[in-house]
Amino acid sequence: MPSVVTTADTPHLRVFAAKNKGLNANHEQQSARIPPPESSVVEDHFFWTYTEEPHRSRRLAIIKAHPEVTKLCGPEPLTKYVVLGVVSLQICCAYLLRDTSMLSWRFFATAYLIGATANQNLFLAIHEISHNLAFRSPMGNRLLAIFANLPIGLPYSAAFRPYHLTHHKSLGVTGLDTDLPTALEAFILNSLLGKAFFCTFQILFYAVRPMFIYSPPFTYIHALNLVVQLSFDYALTRFCGGSLQPFFYLLLSSFLAGSLHPCAAHFIAEHYFFSNIDHGTESITEQKTKSTEKKQPHPLDNLPPPETYSYYGPLNILTYNVGLHNEHHDFPAIPWTKLHTLHRIASEFYEPLPCHKSWVWVIWTFILDKNVGMWCRVKRAQGGRIVGGGGAGKSGRGGESISAESAGPEENDDGWKESELEG
Repeated sequence: MPSVVTTADTPHLRVFAAKNKGLNANHEQQSARIPPPESSVVEDHFFWTYTEEPHRSRRLAIIKAHPEVTKLCGPEPLTKYVVLGVVSLQICCAYLLRDTSMLSWRFFATAYLIGATANQNLFLAIHEISHNLAFRSPMGNRLLAIFANLPIGLPYSAAFRPYHLTHHKSLGVTGLDTDLPTALEAFILNSLLGKAFFCTFQILFYAVRPMFIYSPPFTYIHALNLVVQLSFDYALTRFCGGSLQPFFYLLLSSFLAGSLHPCAAHFIAEHYFFSNIDHGTESITEQKTKSTEKKQPHPLDNLPPPETYSYYGPLNILTYNVGLHNEHHDFPAIPWTKLHTLHRIASEFYEPLPCHKSWVWVIWTFILDKNVGMWCRVKRAQGGRIVGGGGAGKSGRGGESISAESAGPEENDDGWKESELEG
């Protein structure tokens, strides 16, 4: 992969790469960084590149080296039972708080410690189900996602799916990947207070931003999600004697699940690059071979920053192993229960990659360290595919609308199939 030309204005980008031992350190390489598109309404400091996202090529390399990994693909029966348990827990908590003041410390503590953790778990259950990894039947997955949506309080699952699958197909592609902050967001929020605001209200950014980028078609699944959710909210209120506390408990749980909560750090940890700082994201290989010697410069140190980070810590137990994010993006058809197996089989591919050791550290560093912030994302002006349709002719915010140049062919929203592993 080409290197970055380091200038006084371009910070040193520390990344880790494997199996490139034949690279000549004195060989002059072209820069993988390109100027931002002129359509941006503010001065753009994202890392723009023409290079392909890394997951497809690594997937093909892993399949070639370890063809047995394809046997890990397919639905996980355990998912539906976990969803049932967490939904039941949240409904129980909501009912028990029906007579508790919303200003009570018990109400807030329950919402933060139990509710936010549970609803983050349900966010990620819906994420898992969006890849058709609970049932073989697409409709079975849609209905389970709507059921998992109930304690979230607002209809969400049907709208999430096409955006998320497009994020996989179009990682880093402006106007398609709605996980990317816009230039206007980064310009306004790239300060200590701005980043603190973003981390506190990031659930709202992820909920509202996609509507300014493009809109998939409204389908009968969206309608069903809306009707079921509103019916549940009404029934819960009536069952609790007309008290609104249960409903507000669920809403507060959802807000806190995407705010300053340890599990919410995965939103930032997954794709914001931390390569402008020289600690905290050491690869497993580096952690295994800790040395007191001063690290010598390496000819690969100036590669483009990593686009995806994994986290292998204990909070994965609560979050469907979403921390194994390189593994998930490489193989979206492998369920959460088998991502560690994938990592173990293909360890030579994953252990040299940078990874986070703590999600709490991620939030702390993102807010306080001036070398990490809203601009630390890799973007592409072209490529990608829309899943589920929509977006044609839409105008986005900050010059980041879909264009004929950026959007590839549309796909239906049947999601990932095992046959796509080699594509």
